[in-house]
Amino acid sequence: MKQHIITTKPVVPKALLLASLAVLLPLSARPARAFAAVANSSSTLEQDPAGFSRLDPTPPTGLSAEQIIQKFAARETEFDLARQSYIFRQSVTVQTISEDNNRPDGQYQQVTDITFNKDGKRDERVVFAPQNTLERVMMSPADFKDIEHRLPFVLTTADLPQYDVTYLGRQKVDELDTYVFSAGPKVMVKGKRYFQGKVWVDQQDFQIVLVNGKNVPDDTRKGHEDLSPPFTTYYEQIDGKYWFPTYTKAEGNLHFAAQDYSASQDVHLRTIVKYSDYKRFRSNSRILYNGEEITNATPSTTAPTPDPQKPPPPKK
Repeated sequence: MKQHIITTKPVVPKALLLASLAVLLPLSARPARAFAAVANSSSTLEQDPAGFSRLDPTPPTGLSAEQIIQKFAARETEFDLARQSYIFRQSVTVQTISEDNNRPDGQYQQVTDITFNKDGKRDERVVFAPQNTLERVMMSPADFKDIEHRLPFVLTTADLPQYDVTYLGRQKVDELDTYVFSAGPKVMVKGKRYFQGKVWVDQQDFQIVLVNGKNVPDDTRKGHEDLSPPFTTYYEQIDGKYWFPTYTKAEGNLHFAAQDYSASQDVHLRTIVKYSDYKRFRSNSRILYNGEEITNATPSTTAPTPDPQKPPPPKK
C-alpha cells in the first residue's frame, strides 16, 4: 500500500502501534467438524484466543515432522491444481480508519467473478466497483498481487525449497486437530514476496486450514514505501475434499516516514477479502496429478456463468 498525501489536509505524526485483530468467524467444514476461530492479526499468536487449545510442543507420533511437511505440501500441490478448475466470486474491501472515531474515512471496493472465457482460459469479470474514496493511501500493483496470490496462501512441494518450515506442535482449533508450523523465506530474492508467519494443517486431511502472518518484504525506501499489514486467512472445506480460502482479514497501522513538506504518518488500514460461490468449471479438459485425474469434471461444452446482477447467497 503506497502513501497518497493530500496536501489540503494536515498530516499529524502519530505513535506507531500495530492494531490487533479479533474476528469471530464460523466456517462450515466436514459434517460434525465445524471450524470457528478467533485469530490475532499479529504475525504470531502468542496467546491462546478463544477456540484455540494450548499448543502441545511434543513431537508428532506416527510420522516425523519432516514427513508431515512433505505430505501436506504434496496435498497442497494437488489442491493448487484443482483450484484452477473452479470459478468463484472475490469481494475486496480496503478501508482507512480514522483515529478520531474509529470509522472508515476512505474505501476501495471491488467484486469480481473469477471464471473462464469461451476458450477455457481464466477470466475476471468485475460486477461491482463503486467510486474509490481512498485518500491517505493508494492501491499498488503489489497489493493486487497479494490479494490474488498471497493472501490465499498455498504451500506446495515446489515452494518448499524457498521456505524454512519448522514444526511447532499440535493444537486443537475449535473442533479441528491441527499441526502448527512456522514458515518464512530462507532467502529473499529481489522482486519477490513471501509469506512469513504460522500455518495450521489439518491432521486428517493434511491441508492448510488457517494461516496467520505477513507478506514480506515491504518496500521501506523513502519516497517509494509500499507497506502491507499482517493478515489471517481462513479456509473452508467446500467440496468434501479440499479446503478453500474463504475469508481474509488484514489490519494494522502502516508507518510512512516523513516526506518533503510533510510529517511522518501512521495510517490505520483494514482489508477484508471474501472468496465465495466456488463451483467446479466443467469442460472437456482434465487436470492430472501423479497420473490421476483430480477434478472428476463432467464433460460439457459450456461453463456455468454467474449472474452479475444476482448477489451471492448469505452464509448460514
